[in-house]
Amino acid sequence: MRTITYLQAINEAMDEALADDERVFLLGEDIGVYGGGFGATQGLQEKYGAKRVRDTPISESAIAGAAVGAAMTGMRPVMELQFSDFITVAMDQLVNQAAKIHYMYGGKAKVPLVMRTAAGSGTGAAAQHSQSLENWMAHIPGLKVIQPSNAYDAKGLLHAAIKDNNPVMFYEHKLLYKTSAEVPSEPYTLPIGVADIKQIGNDVTIIATGIMVNKALEASEILKEKGISVEVIDPRTLVPLDKETILRSVEKTKRVIVVTEAVKNSGFSGEITSIIAESEMALQLKAPIIRLGGEFVPMPAQKMLESLATPQVDSLVEAVENLMIEVRS
Repeated sequence: MRTITYLQAINEAMDEALADDERVFLLGEDIGVYGGGFGATQGLQEKYGAKRVRDTPISESAIAGAAVGAAMTGMRPVMELQFSDFITVAMDQLVNQAAKIHYMYGGKAKVPLVMRTAAGSGTGAAAQHSQSLENWMAHIPGLKVIQPSNAYDAKGLLHAAIKDNNPVMFYEHKLLYKTSAEVPSEPYTLPIGVADIKQIGNDVTIIATGIMVNKALEASEILKEKGISVEVIDPRTLVPLDKETILRSVEKTKRVIVVTEAVKNSGFSGEITSIIAESEMALQLKAPIIRLGGEFVPMPAQKMLESLATPQVDSLVEAVENLMIEVRS
């Protein structure tokens, strides 16, 4: 199987979707001739024309509003917000319209749109271009939330999102765009709402989202040399969430760390922790659950401060080692 980057996988999925279904079209700022802020739509306007790969004004509310209206009338728009931070401008259209229309119209209307957006820190883009706000969307009934951690998952889940009849929020971490994985050349879908066990282990379960999956895998290699076996669970989709896979892993290891890049305060790691705490597994844990997340500060632009504001491989290693020596009375 050939190896391609995460960015190429995203581009390929959209290319295949455009070719397969004439109802699919793309819209967003600079996605046409320029090829997108990060290059995800490179070459697609040249191939499919300006009507199906539409450059829009610099107005996220207009992009989202147009996508909602088009979806309601039978199209399958894939809208791009250059940075996930800009979702704040489109909140009314996504939260009060897209998420609720199917319910408010008694199931007679559908909103099959995909919002693609680049999220996360690591590029020195500072406080207004580096946030991880996926938890906001996971809080809204009616929205599906996807957060792929590698190129294979990104292509398969983007195809699934485009085919889904619900509004799907699709988060792509900026630092993952250059990472590579084996990806089939033909179109394929992955099921939305099914977690993936990225690594099998016996001592500790790390439940990680987005780029933290990669950091958890790096940490697990270091810990393996110290005789600690780590299981890494990637939910892949926050909504719907695969609780069963998470709880099966916890039942096996009985030690849990939940790690997200998003700010820890009121973050999605708290939701996962609560699911475990409210389950039969709670009384079987050998140590309290550990949560790792971003510091409760606006994201710094300075590189060293930026890395201090988010969990890193060394902080994961330290957390696992502490968990292994902790004993519940």
